[in-house]
Amino acid sequence: MPEELVGAVSHYFGKPGVAGIELTAELKVGDTIHVLGHTSDFTQRIDSIQVEHESVDTASGGDSIGVKVAERVREHDQVFVVTAD
Repeated sequence: MPEELVGAVSHYFGKPGVAGIELTAELKVGDTIHVLGHTSDFTQRIDSIQVEHESVDTASGGDSIGVKVAERVREHDQVFVVTAD
């Protein structure tokens, strides 16, 4: 599946399992992301996005967002959106 880089993990909040991501491109609820790093490599669907503790449907490049993640991520892990052929 083709992928497009949309950002990088800036922080991981362990207790709620949330990744702070600095976006470089648009990301929407319903998109599938692939998180890739030295010890991270998983794909998941985005169920919700938060900007400044407010739920949003779409976030743009330059936004700092929070996304609930299925696995632990680490700072500097790259975040890709999986695109359809």
